[in-house]
Amino acid sequence: MPKPEPEQEQSAVRKFLWSRGSSSTRDRLFRGAMLLSALSIFGIVALIAGELILRSQMSITKFGMAFFFRQAWDPVSGDFGALPFVYGTLVSSLLALLMAVPLAIGLAVFLTEMCPRFLRGPLAFLTELLAAIPSVVYGLWAVFVLVPILREHVNPFLAKTLGWTGFFKGPNFGIGMLAAGVILAIMILPIVSSLTREVMTAVPHTQREAVLALGATRWEMIRVGVLRNARIGIVGSVILGLGRALGETMAVTMVIGNRPEIAKSLFAPGYSMASVIANEFSEASDDLYLSALMEIGLALFIVTIIVNALARLLVWAVTRGAPARVA
Repeated sequence: MPKPEPEQEQSAVRKFLWSRGSSSTRDRLFRGAMLLSALSIFGIVALIAGELILRSQMSITKFGMAFFFRQAWDPVSGDFGALPFVYGTLVSSLLALLMAVPLAIGLAVFLTEMCPRFLRGPLAFLTELLAAIPSVVYGLWAVFVLVPILREHVNPFLAKTLGWTGFFKGPNFGIGMLAAGVILAIMILPIVSSLTREVMTAVPHTQREAVLALGATRWEMIRVGVLRNARIGIVGSVILGLGRALGETMAVTMVIGNRPEIAKSLFAPGYSMASVIANEFSEASDDLYLSALMEIGLALFIVTIIVNALARLLVWAVTRGAPARVA
């Protein structure tokens, strides 16, 4: 076989070096584009925070921290306070957690430890499907289905049996804090359940076998071997559900009643921080009025970020990126 000429060898070397250089350039461009995509997230968050801080300066300057401890909300006289909205947000979110967390944990335990294989897939799919339903659809369902059920059946029963507590008395309109809590519980159920399942599947299977080998029942195995080891992550999933409940807007706006007052009864209408922004932002013609709404949005933005970051940290503390156990 004839040997290649020196000129041919040099040409092949030049082509190889050019292709390596071109590949290296493309690699650097690709790395730079991916880095820019990642940094854009920080830029978006910074722009949102900066705009909220800038637009709320007038309210911050005039009312200071007392803004969140005042009950007045009078756009005509320029007197604003966010306490009724903070109260409505906290009460509706806590009600949602009280109703959703036990059901979500029970569902996660059933799907992870007890569900037959043929039922596990469809049930998990339907649970996750609840998270994909738009908020406004939940709100419409609540207005036409949930509110009549509460008004005609649930609220009269609660008033008769637990009215002495003061939490279930007063006019029964159906809409109010209780209705907002119920619809929020339905909305955060798939989030808490899915993350709880993720945390539980990250618990090593040897933990289950060790507890069963000691003579424990299935319930004792789940309680001691699984739930106890996953409790930090479960708390994280609950906090993440709380973050979703705090920021929910449309569904809550449609059933909470939208009245800026603080009432002990859960039948009474209320207002949440997200709802007041959605309802009154288009009506805010005065600069101070708009600034007060922006300050509420800033507070909600900061709280939501803190809550979600804490929840993700707690979930990661248990899972640490562990893959799900194959049943």
